[in-house]
Parts: sequence; C-alpha cells; structure tokens
Amino acid sequence: MGQHNISSVAHLIAEPVRSVMLITLADGSAMSAGALAKAAGVTAQTASSHLAKLLDGGLLSVESKGRHRYYRLAGAHVSHVLESLASVGPVTPAWRNTPNRPAQALRFARCCYDHLAGQISIAVTQSMLTRDFIVEAGERQYVLTPSGCAWLQQLGVDVSDLAFDQPDHARQCLDWTERQYHVAGLLGARLMDAFLAWGWLCKSSTARSVTVTALGWEGLKQHFGVARDAFGPG
Repeated sequence: MGQHNISSVAHLIAEPVRSVMLITLADGSAMSAGALAKAAGVTAQTASSHLAKLLDGGLLSVESKGRHRYYRLAGAHVSHVLESLASVGPVTPAWRNTPNRPAQALRFARCCYDHLAGQISIAVTQSMLTRDFIVEAGERQYVLTPSGCAWLQQLGVDVSDLAFDQPDHARQCLDWTERQYHVAGLLGARLMDAFLAWGWLCKSSTARSVTVTALGWEGLKQHFGVARDAFGPG
C-alpha cells in the first residue's frame, strides 16, 4: 500500500461519523444506509455521502437486495486495519471532541464480537489487573489467577470449564477508540454473558452500543470498584 493510500484510509477512519459506521459493521453484519444513518445519528443524505467515501476507499462493499442496498466491511482486513491504526494513530481525540451522541455511546460501551469493549470494559479490565484477578502473560495474553477464578465463581460466573492452557482463554484485545487493552477471549465472552444475564447491561436493538443499567452501576461499583462518576457527565 502506497503512502497516498495509507493517508487516505487513515483520513477515512479518523472521521467520527465514518468511525461509528465502521464500528457498527465490525461484527460482520450488513446494514442498510438508513440503519447506519440512525446508528451514526446523521441524516440519510449525510450518511449517503460518508458511505460513498468508504466505498471509494475500499473499506466497504455493498450488496443490492430488491430496492435496498446493504453495506458491510470489505473484509476481515478492515477490522485489522482499525486495530492497527489504534495502536499507532491518535484516533481518540476525534471521539473525545465529537458532539455525536451515538459515537460517544459506542466509545463508552459496545459489543466487540462476543465481549465488551469501550471505556467501561477498560475500567473492568484495569480493576481485575489491580486486584490480581488477571495478570499479563506472554504476547497480548491475560491469565486468570486462582484468586480471580475463585472470585468469579463467588459472583456466579462459571469458569470451571475454561482451558487455561489455551491461548485464547483471556486474550488482550486492543480497544481502538481508547488505545488500551480490554479482556477478550473466552473469559471476555463469559463476562459479557454474565453482565447481560444479571441485567447489568442492555444491548441496543439498532447499534453495537450497550447501556449500563442502574443495577449494573451498583454491581460494577460493588464488585469491580467502577463508579459512574468516574466517566463524567453523559
């Protein structure tokens, strides 16, 4: 990829509305322009302009079904590009300063495949590290400690069947809006399932953002030391 292409792709991804669209599609789903406009909090005309740029830049593909057109990521390599840019490029300031509420919601808490991502996931991960419930081990890996295993079981999270010798049991996933790692892998998925089952989180029906419920804030404060006021107004 030439220097011109690299700078063009970085410019496309750095714009907050387009970032929301890419994140919304990062689970491999296909969505209409109208659904993506709603997820990004923009008009249909504005969404159409951004989608055209993403198509021209090779980041999206489009498929026609009847009268509707559905957009998806051009391939898994686009997700890899997002993660790679997160590790080297300053994408976070654009998200911090955007008045786009859907973008702010995605930055705060969202689904990342089968686990939790965003600011709230970073806080949960840091809490588990501070309390020695997980430790860093090897390249981009966490390991659940015996005390962490006992603690999670006390909470009602069944981790007895996790294969701790498998490299994906607690993987470090780079959060590309925060440029920090959150816990993924089997442990991340198990935590996400528990948070949803306990009513701590509520998934959005139209976007990848998730909402922390009142019950969730109580549980996060009690068990992880994660307080709502630590994230400021919003």
